[in-house]
Amino acid sequence: MLVGVAQEADEYSAEEVQAYEALQRTVDALQPRTGTIVLADGLATLRVPDDFYFLDAADAKTVLVDVWGNPPGQVVLGLLLPARYSPLDYESWAVTIAYIEDGHVSDDDAAEIDFTALLRDMQADMQEASDARVADGYSPVELLGWAEAPHYDASAKKLYWAKELRFGGTDETTLNYEIRALGRLGILSFTFVAATGQLEEVNASRDAVLAMTEFNAGHRYTDFDPGVDKQAVYGIGALITGKLIVKAGVFAGMLEFLKKFGVYILLAIALMWRRFMRLFSSDKSGPQS
Repeated sequence: MLVGVAQEADEYSAEEVQAYEALQRTVDALQPRTGTIVLADGLATLRVPDDFYFLDAADAKTVLVDVWGNPPGQVVLGLLLPARYSPLDYESWAVTIAYIEDGHVSDDDAAEIDFTALLRDMQADMQEASDARVADGYSPVELLGWAEAPHYDASAKKLYWAKELRFGGTDETTLNYEIRALGRLGILSFTFVAATGQLEEVNASRDAVLAMTEFNAGHRYTDFDPGVDKQAVYGIGALITGKLIVKAGVFAGMLEFLKKFGVYILLAIALMWRRFMRLFSSDKSGPQS
Protein backbone atom coordinates (compact mmCIF):
# COMPACT_ATOMS: atom_id res chain seq x y z
CA MET A 1 0.00 0.00 0.00
CA LEU A 2 1.43 3.36 -1.00
CA VAL A 3 1.32 5.54 2.14
CA GLY A 4 -2.15 4.26 2.91
CA VAL A 5 -3.70 5.47 -0.37
CA ALA A 6 -3.37 2.55 -2.79
CA GLN A 7 -6.47 3.72 -4.62
CA GLU A 8 -4.51 6.84 -5.71
CA ALA A 9 -1.34 5.02 -6.72
CA ASP A 10 -1.77 6.24 -10.28
CA GLU A 11 -0.84 9.72 -9.00
CA TYR A 12 2.71 8.59 -8.24
CA SER A 13 5.48 8.71 -10.80
CA ALA A 14 7.12 5.50 -12.00
CA GLU A 15 10.26 6.41 -10.05
CA GLU A 16 8.29 6.84 -6.82
CA VAL A 17 6.50 3.53 -7.27
CA GLN A 18 9.85 1.81 -7.92
CA ALA A 19 11.31 3.39 -4.78
CA TYR A 20 8.42 2.11 -2.69
CA GLU A 21 8.61 -1.35 -4.23
CA ALA A 22 12.32 -1.46 -3.37
CA LEU A 23 11.44 -0.66 0.25
CA GLN A 24 8.81 -3.40 0.22
CA ARG A 25 11.40 -5.92 -0.97
CA THR A 26 13.70 -4.81 1.83
CA VAL A 27 10.95 -5.32 4.41
CA ASP A 28 9.98 -8.70 2.94
CA ALA A 29 13.57 -9.90 3.49
CA LEU A 30 13.44 -9.24 7.26
CA GLN A 31 13.46 -12.23 9.63
CA PRO A 32 10.91 -11.57 12.43
CA ARG A 33 11.09 -13.77 15.53
CA THR A 34 8.87 -14.54 18.51
CA GLY A 35 9.32 -16.69 21.62
CA THR A 36 12.38 -16.84 23.88
CA ILE A 37 15.35 -14.77 22.69
CA VAL A 38 18.62 -14.43 24.59
CA LEU A 39 20.24 -11.01 24.31
CA ALA A 40 23.94 -10.16 24.30
CA ASP A 41 25.50 -13.55 25.11
CA GLY A 42 23.28 -14.32 28.08
CA LEU A 43 22.87 -10.84 29.52
CA ALA A 44 19.08 -10.90 29.47
CA THR A 45 16.17 -12.94 28.15
CA LEU A 46 13.43 -11.53 25.95
CA ARG A 47 10.13 -13.42 25.76
CA VAL A 48 8.22 -12.12 22.76
CA PRO A 49 4.50 -12.96 22.60
CA ASP A 50 2.64 -13.51 19.34
CA ASP A 51 1.27 -9.95 19.28
CA PHE A 52 4.82 -8.60 18.85
CA TYR A 53 7.84 -9.59 16.80
CA PHE A 54 11.59 -9.10 17.28
CA LEU A 55 14.18 -8.09 14.69
CA ASP A 56 17.85 -8.74 15.44
CA ALA A 57 20.56 -6.05 15.28
CA ALA A 58 21.12 -6.36 11.53
CA ASP A 59 17.41 -6.22 10.66
CA ALA A 60 16.88 -3.39 13.15
CA LYS A 61 19.55 -1.37 11.36
CA THR A 62 17.81 -2.05 8.04
CA VAL A 63 14.51 -0.66 9.34
CA LEU A 64 15.94 2.32 11.23
CA VAL A 65 18.42 3.45 8.59
CA ASP A 66 17.34 2.08 5.21
CA VAL A 67 13.55 2.22 5.65
CA TRP A 68 13.00 5.05 8.15
CA GLY A 69 15.99 7.17 7.10
CA ASN A 70 17.83 7.61 10.41
CA PRO A 71 21.57 8.35 10.55
CA PRO A 72 23.76 5.21 10.72
CA GLY A 73 26.02 4.42 13.66
CA GLN A 74 23.49 3.82 16.45
CA VAL A 75 24.18 0.57 18.32
CA VAL A 76 21.09 -1.52 19.13
CA LEU A 77 20.55 -5.15 20.11
CA GLY A 78 17.30 -5.34 18.23
CA LEU A 79 13.88 -3.93 17.53
CA LEU A 80 10.38 -4.84 18.75
CA LEU A 81 7.28 -4.10 16.65
CA PRO A 82 3.58 -4.89 17.16
CA ALA A 83 2.62 -7.89 15.02
CA ARG A 84 -0.27 -5.99 13.42
CA TYR A 85 2.13 -3.53 11.74
CA SER A 86 4.70 -3.69 8.97
CA PRO A 87 7.51 -1.12 9.16
CA LEU A 88 5.92 0.44 6.05
CA ASP A 89 2.52 0.97 7.68
CA TYR A 90 1.81 4.59 8.49
CA GLU A 91 0.53 3.57 11.96
CA SER A 92 3.59 1.45 12.76
CA TRP A 93 5.78 2.04 15.79
CA ALA A 94 8.72 0.20 17.28
CA VAL A 95 10.87 -0.25 20.37
CA THR A 96 14.66 -0.14 20.06
CA ILE A 97 16.64 -2.24 22.54
CA ALA A 98 20.20 -1.32 23.51
CA TYR A 99 22.62 -2.10 26.34
CA ILE A 100 24.97 0.42 27.91
CA GLU A 101 27.64 -1.05 30.19
CA ASP A 102 29.12 1.88 32.09
CA GLY A 103 28.92 0.28 35.53
CA HIS A 104 26.36 -0.02 38.32
CA VAL A 105 24.05 3.01 38.33
CA SER A 106 23.17 4.29 41.79
CA ASP A 107 19.59 5.45 42.26
CA ASP A 108 20.33 7.56 45.36
CA ASP A 109 19.53 10.81 43.50
CA ALA A 110 16.15 9.68 42.15
CA ALA A 111 14.00 11.53 44.70
CA GLU A 112 15.92 14.82 44.38
CA ILE A 113 15.71 15.50 40.63
CA ASP A 114 14.14 18.76 39.38
CA PHE A 115 12.58 17.55 36.13
CA THR A 116 11.73 21.07 34.94
CA ALA A 117 15.37 22.17 35.13
CA LEU A 118 16.39 18.85 33.62
CA LEU A 119 14.14 19.49 30.61
CA ARG A 120 15.73 22.90 29.98
CA ASP A 121 19.20 21.33 29.96
CA MET A 122 18.03 18.61 27.58
CA GLN A 123 16.54 21.15 25.18
CA ALA A 124 19.86 22.99 25.03
CA ASP A 125 21.72 19.72 24.41
CA MET A 126 19.22 18.75 21.74
CA GLN A 127 19.86 22.01 19.90
CA GLU A 128 23.57 21.13 19.69
CA ALA A 129 22.69 17.63 18.48
CA SER A 130 20.33 19.13 15.90
CA ASP A 131 23.05 21.39 14.54
CA ALA A 132 25.25 18.32 14.07
CA ARG A 133 22.44 16.46 12.27
CA VAL A 134 21.95 19.37 9.88
CA ALA A 135 25.68 19.52 9.18
CA ASP A 136 25.53 15.81 8.26
CA GLY A 137 22.65 16.42 5.86
CA TYR A 138 19.76 15.27 8.06
CA SER A 139 16.68 17.16 9.21
CA PRO A 140 16.85 19.34 12.35
CA VAL A 141 15.26 18.03 15.55
CA GLU A 142 13.62 19.99 18.38
CA LEU A 143 12.74 18.75 21.86
CA LEU A 144 9.31 20.29 22.58
CA GLY A 145 8.79 18.93 26.08
CA TRP A 146 7.62 15.97 28.17
CA ALA A 147 4.89 13.79 26.69
CA GLU A 148 5.11 11.72 29.88
CA ALA A 149 7.01 13.11 32.89
CA PRO A 150 9.82 10.87 34.27
CA HIS A 151 8.86 8.19 36.79
CA TYR A 152 11.20 5.85 38.69
CA ASP A 153 10.04 2.56 40.19
CA ALA A 154 12.56 1.98 42.98
CA SER A 155 11.42 -1.57 43.69
CA ALA A 156 11.57 -2.75 40.08
CA LYS A 157 14.67 -0.61 39.32
CA LYS A 158 13.01 0.73 36.18
CA LEU A 159 12.72 4.29 34.93
CA TYR A 160 10.49 5.69 32.20
CA TRP A 161 9.64 9.01 30.55
CA ALA A 162 8.49 10.32 27.16
CA LYS A 163 9.71 13.23 25.02
CA GLU A 164 7.86 15.02 22.24
CA LEU A 165 10.11 15.82 19.27
CA ARG A 166 9.73 17.66 15.99
CA PHE A 167 11.88 16.70 13.03
CA GLY A 168 12.28 19.26 10.27
CA GLY A 169 9.31 21.51 9.63
CA THR A 170 6.62 18.84 9.77
CA ASP A 171 3.38 19.37 11.70
CA GLU A 172 3.32 15.83 13.09
CA THR A 173 5.56 15.39 16.09
CA THR A 174 7.42 12.22 17.07
CA LEU A 175 7.23 10.43 20.41
CA ASN A 176 10.35 8.99 22.01
CA TYR A 177 9.14 6.99 25.01
CA GLU A 178 12.14 5.86 27.02
CA ILE A 179 12.49 2.99 29.50
CA ARG A 180 15.64 2.09 31.40
CA ALA A 181 16.03 -1.19 33.31
CA LEU A 182 18.94 -1.11 35.75
CA GLY A 183 21.23 -4.14 35.94
CA ARG A 184 24.37 -5.17 37.77
CA LEU A 185 26.89 -3.48 35.45
CA GLY A 186 24.76 -1.39 33.13
CA ILE A 187 21.30 -0.66 31.80
CA LEU A 188 18.95 -2.01 29.19
CA SER A 189 17.52 0.86 27.16
CA PHE A 190 14.12 0.69 25.45
CA THR A 191 13.00 3.52 23.17
CA PHE A 192 9.49 3.56 21.71
CA VAL A 193 9.59 5.31 18.33
CA ALA A 194 6.10 6.53 17.45
CA ALA A 195 3.97 9.54 16.58
CA THR A 196 2.92 11.66 19.56
CA GLY A 197 -0.73 10.87 18.82
CA GLN A 198 0.07 7.21 19.60
CA LEU A 199 0.93 7.94 23.25
CA GLU A 200 -2.18 6.17 24.50
CA GLU A 201 -1.38 3.05 22.44
CA VAL A 202 2.24 3.10 23.59
CA ASN A 203 1.21 3.57 27.22
CA ALA A 204 -1.08 0.57 26.90
CA SER A 205 1.88 -1.52 25.64
CA ARG A 206 4.50 -0.24 28.11
CA ASP A 207 3.94 -2.80 30.85
CA ALA A 208 3.81 -5.64 28.32
CA VAL A 209 7.16 -4.60 26.87
CA LEU A 210 8.70 -4.30 30.33
CA ALA A 211 7.44 -7.76 31.23
CA MET A 212 9.09 -9.30 28.16
CA THR A 213 12.64 -8.68 29.35
CA GLU A 214 14.56 -9.57 32.46
CA PHE A 215 18.24 -9.66 33.35
CA ASN A 216 19.56 -13.19 33.77
CA ALA A 217 21.09 -14.46 37.01
CA GLY A 218 24.44 -12.80 37.64
CA HIS A 219 23.45 -9.65 35.74
CA ARG A 220 20.65 -8.38 37.98
CA TYR A 221 20.77 -5.14 39.98
CA THR A 222 20.84 -7.11 43.24
CA ASP A 223 23.89 -9.07 42.02
CA PHE A 224 26.07 -5.95 42.33
CA ASP A 225 29.23 -6.51 44.41
CA PRO A 226 30.71 -3.15 45.50
CA GLY A 227 34.01 -4.80 46.30
CA VAL A 228 34.46 -6.09 42.74
CA ASP A 229 32.14 -4.35 40.32
CA LYS A 230 32.57 -1.00 38.60
CA GLN A 231 30.36 1.88 39.76
CA ALA A 232 28.94 4.22 37.10
CA VAL A 233 29.98 7.89 37.43
CA TYR A 234 26.38 9.09 36.96
CA GLY A 235 22.97 8.50 38.50
CA ILE A 236 19.31 8.54 37.50
CA GLY A 237 19.36 12.17 36.32
CA ALA A 238 22.06 11.49 33.76
CA LEU A 239 20.13 8.48 32.45
CA ILE A 240 17.40 10.89 31.41
CA THR A 241 19.64 13.59 29.95
CA GLY A 242 22.13 11.21 28.34
CA LYS A 243 25.09 13.22 29.64
CA LEU A 244 28.27 11.24 30.33
CA ILE A 245 26.69 8.11 28.87
CA VAL A 246 28.83 7.18 25.90
CA LYS A 247 28.51 4.00 23.87
CA ALA A 248 30.38 3.45 20.60
CA GLY A 249 30.99 7.18 20.22
CA VAL A 250 27.37 8.36 20.57
CA PHE A 251 25.40 9.73 23.51
CA ALA A 252 22.86 7.14 24.56
CA GLY A 253 20.43 9.89 25.44
CA MET A 254 20.64 11.18 21.87
CA LEU A 255 19.28 8.05 20.22
CA GLU A 256 16.41 10.09 18.80
CA PHE A 257 15.01 7.93 16.02
CA LEU A 258 12.65 9.41 13.47
CA LYS A 259 9.84 7.27 12.11
CA LYS A 260 9.33 7.22 8.34
CA PHE A 261 11.50 10.09 7.17
CA GLY A 262 13.18 8.49 4.15
CA VAL A 263 11.76 7.61 0.75
CA TYR A 264 8.50 6.50 2.39
CA ILE A 265 7.37 9.94 3.57
CA LEU A 266 8.78 11.59 0.46
CA LEU A 267 6.17 9.69 -1.53
CA ALA A 268 3.45 11.27 0.59
CA ILE A 269 5.03 14.71 0.17
CA ALA A 270 5.19 14.25 -3.59
CA LEU A 271 1.50 13.30 -3.71
CA MET A 272 0.46 16.29 -1.57
CA TRP A 273 2.54 18.65 -3.72
CA ARG A 274 0.85 17.49 -6.92
CA ARG A 275 -2.57 17.95 -5.30
CA PHE A 276 -1.56 21.43 -4.19
CA MET A 277 -0.36 22.37 -7.67
CA ARG A 278 -3.58 21.07 -9.27
CA LEU A 279 -5.62 23.15 -6.87
CA PHE A 280 -3.92 26.35 -7.95
CA SER A 281 -3.59 25.51 -11.62
CA SER A 282 -7.18 24.40 -12.22
CA ASP A 283 -8.36 28.02 -12.18
CA LYS A 284 -5.95 30.82 -13.03
CA SER A 285 -7.92 33.20 -10.84
CA GLY A 286 -6.93 31.13 -7.83
CA PRO A 287 -8.73 28.69 -5.52
CA GLN A 288 -12.38 29.25 -4.72
CA SER A 289 -13.98 28.81 -1.33
